Amino acid sequence: MNASSTSPQAADRSYFANLFAGLADEMGVSLGRTAYSPNIKERRDYSCAVFDPDGRMIAQAAHIPVHLGAMPMSVRAAVDACGPLRRGDVVMLNDPFQGGTHLPDITLVSPVCDDTGAPQALLATRAHHADVGGMTPGSLPNSTEIHQEGLRIPPVKFVDQGAINQGILSLLLANVRTPAEREGDLRAQRAAHAVGEARMQEALGRYGADTLRYHMQDLLAYAKTLMESVIRRIPDGAYSFEDSLDPPRPGDRPLVIRAALAIRGKRATVDFAGTDPACASSLNAVEAITRSAVQYCFLCLLCTPSNLTVEAPPTPPLNDGCFAPIRIRIPAGSLVAADWPHAVAGGNVETSQRIVDVVFGALAQALPRIIPAASQGTMNNLTLGGTHPHTHRPFAYYETVGGGAGALPDQHGVDAVQVHMTNTLNTPIEALEFAYPMRVESYRIRTGSGGKGTHRGGHGIVRSIRLLCDAEGALLSQRRVQGPYGLQGGQAGAPGRHDLIRNGKASPLPPSCTLHLRAGDLIRLQTPGGGGHGA
Repeated sequence: MNASSTSPQAADRSYFANLFAGLADEMGVSLGRTAYSPNIKERRDYSCAVFDPDGRMIAQAAHIPVHLGAMPMSVRAAVDACGPLRRGDVVMLNDPFQGGTHLPDITLVSPVCDDTGAPQALLATRAHHADVGGMTPGSLPNSTEIHQEGLRIPPVKFVDQGAINQGILSLLLANVRTPAEREGDLRAQRAAHAVGEARMQEALGRYGADTLRYHMQDLLAYAKTLMESVIRRIPDGAYSFEDSLDPPRPGDRPLVIRAALAIRGKRATVDFAGTDPACASSLNAVEAITRSAVQYCFLCLLCTPSNLTVEAPPTPPLNDGCFAPIRIRIPAGSLVAADWPHAVAGGNVETSQRIVDVVFGALAQALPRIIPAASQGTMNNLTLGGTHPHTHRPFAYYETVGGGAGALPDQHGVDAVQVHMTNTLNTPIEALEFAYPMRVESYRIRTGSGGKGTHRGGHGIVRSIRLLCDAEGALLSQRRVQGPYGLQGGQAGAPGRHDLIRNGKASPLPPSCTLHLRAGDLIRLQTPGGGGHGA
């Protein structure tokens, strides 16, 4: 341990980094415990973060990468549209073209003010609501434009100095299939903000606004220095890689994503020139998603023990300072920077995963002893909804299913896990069967699906769910045509597949499709394995 790591300044830095991160963690605990829906309560499909008054992220909880990287754009949009924010204000938005990800992810932003009423920090939560309207239950339809995906909310003041705008709430609840659940989950988000504000007020009372602002600035500068040290250890040069998404529909061609990575000293540039234009499906990613995926890849280098991070502490602060040395060029109107009115539901959950694969593919050329082979590269989204035959109430079910992680240069890939841009859990079988008219008949590792190599890729999952009533829904997935790539001679992981089993007869389903299910139907998901590493 060097002397600087034991200095009073280093001790203060560690203390305040943990203070802000702990605040975000506590917000997350509150949100998870008070939520109504299994998707938030059990799967923990939510994220919490703390920002300075200028909208720069200071700390985040270890929640969902695709949420957290996009949150700063949402916070800035909230302040620009509804500021200056006052004590008791809460701004709501889900607009993908203003920093959102996709419509089910509803973001709340609130200020923490001092005695003069001036904001000294901003708090944000983002939670995936199981339904926000649209063509199919779950709001992840096989869509061709944004209007088919649900209710789009620009930044609006949901709570004005402590008073809920009942008109906005009524408008939202009138456009969703499960209004009671949505209202309950929004209350849980507000409760998380109340917890965060209480903790930040305690810190303001103990240390004062000037001290907190100083340490916010210091943590931003320190994170920037850490990321610069990581980039400096990547060999200078130009590296490029491309990968593709499965064709959106039969007869279409694969959708190509290209990335050129340039490393010069302590600066990195990622350029997506040559990526296909936005398409007539929901696989379009907005700019916030693309930035989030790129930033995630570099945060992995910062947080993973390796020869790149010898100067970093065991838990480096993850904030906006980390991203200052990284320049991202995204062609407007492309598949990775879609504009209105393109559909974007799958860009958040599927295209984000492929962007990670492409950026890691480029980094693997510079860092062959560090970067893993491709992981499953999909979230295997399943949404179902209908009327519960016993309660006679509407239900909306959403879940992502894990798969195989890519092999590393020195070890096998992990079996049956959520990978990269999702960090959720599964819905426990007991919770799923309690909440929904469904029965889980198989949930096991898909043995043999990991790509072969010196170190094999992780195996995927087999998950079979039987419907106990008629239901509508959708599948949204990828890596059904081409499996996740291997590296250094390793083989690709096995592609995934879906089957609908009706009256004992199995029929394959496309990667993405609308579902019209009958009571007794069985949906069987077989998720991809990870790529292998080494010949």
